[in-house]
Amino acid sequence: MIRPDRIVVINDLSCPMGGASALAMQSALGFANRGLPVTVLSGDSPPPLGLGHPGVKAQGLGEARLLARGGIQAMTRGWWNRAAWHMVRGWIARHDTPTTVYHLHGWSQILSPAVLAALAPVRDRLVISAHDFFLVCPNGAFADLPTGAPCARVPLGIACALARCDRHGTVHKAWRLGRAAIQRLAMAPQHSPPVLAIHAAMAPLLQRGGIPAAAIHVVPNPVVPWSATRIAAETCREVLFVGRLEDTKGADLALAAARAAHVPIRVIGDGAQASQLRALYPEAQFTGRLDPPQIAALAHRARLLVMPSRYPEPFGLVAIEAARSGLPVLLPPSALLADDIVRIGAGLTVEPRDTARFAALLRELAGDDTAIAAMSHAGHVLGAFLALDPDGWLDRLLEIYAERLAQEAIRRALPSIGIDAAVA
Repeated sequence: MIRPDRIVVINDLSCPMGGASALAMQSALGFANRGLPVTVLSGDSPPPLGLGHPGVKAQGLGEARLLARGGIQAMTRGWWNRAAWHMVRGWIARHDTPTTVYHLHGWSQILSPAVLAALAPVRDRLVISAHDFFLVCPNGAFADLPTGAPCARVPLGIACALARCDRHGTVHKAWRLGRAAIQRLAMAPQHSPPVLAIHAAMAPLLQRGGIPAAAIHVVPNPVVPWSATRIAAETCREVLFVGRLEDTKGADLALAAARAAHVPIRVIGDGAQASQLRALYPEAQFTGRLDPPQIAALAHRARLLVMPSRYPEPFGLVAIEAARSGLPVLLPPSALLADDIVRIGAGLTVEPRDTARFAALLRELAGDDTAIAAMSHAGHVLGAFLALDPDGWLDRLLEIYAERLAQEAIRRALPSIGIDAAVA
């Protein structure tokens, strides 16, 4: 297996704020711990000492996410961030080698489609992770965001252009269409480099957006359960929510259902809705954002986990962390993990916007220790089949990098092979 000279991890954020950025930085540290040189290129300001590992170098633009900027600047830089283009293209010009691998994670918040164009000279050694659907879908979700209904339209087709699917309105949808069109020109999806889908159900949707089936590789996220031993969920009472406190994650829906069901709920996380939700639901326990060990300690008090996302979740890391720990999971039918969770008996589906049904299910499970125990045992035993462990995940990424480098080596060798064959 060909070993990379260096792995360049590219992401909007170097400070983990969510699933994609956390995974990008987890990979960087994991590779460095294996003795591989790593460079992180990000849109924000990396920590002064990189990621705290001598094997990781970091360079960033020092910019904020689009939502934190003024309207005109957000609009123009969201379409094309010239500084991101110069950063990535400059790094390639100064440091690239024939066995340097580039892994692009997220670009929709700061780096913009310009980063795809900047990577054109090293496209044959590029790998892209699809943590969501922004690679092909203008609103990133393949859903009608105001209603949460799945979308069956072809991205950038006439029906897509006319659809009122953006939760911020038609003007914002028009802006996103423009960005998606620029991105498609920069990427040329019909000639896509390998795209790593975090769930097999993403593949048909990525193909609908023009990415060839052969370019799509399913690489589930790495998961470390909150508890190595089964949490005896049937002896606990709390409903647990873990995630960002923003509209997409549906913490407000979980709080409304818990209040209607008269069951205790604990909310772990932070975000734009935090102060509003604290004021509206004083009976709930709000902890703010916690580190994994702190989450694990509180998970032992939980009866079940709710993941009430308004829009289709491509993976749902907390659902697997909970199931593998022995916590039953309630999640929407639109989540790509929903069928897997139900199939192994580790949880149930419910439409979180239906507060009455959601509350009824919470009340039912609050009084059914037998059902909770059965789901707890099933998730603890079978949940491991739904994800990779961190070492297996890094191994799989390195295999894909090695395949990429081997293909590039063959391409470089083909001209000389042709000449030799002609002489013979």
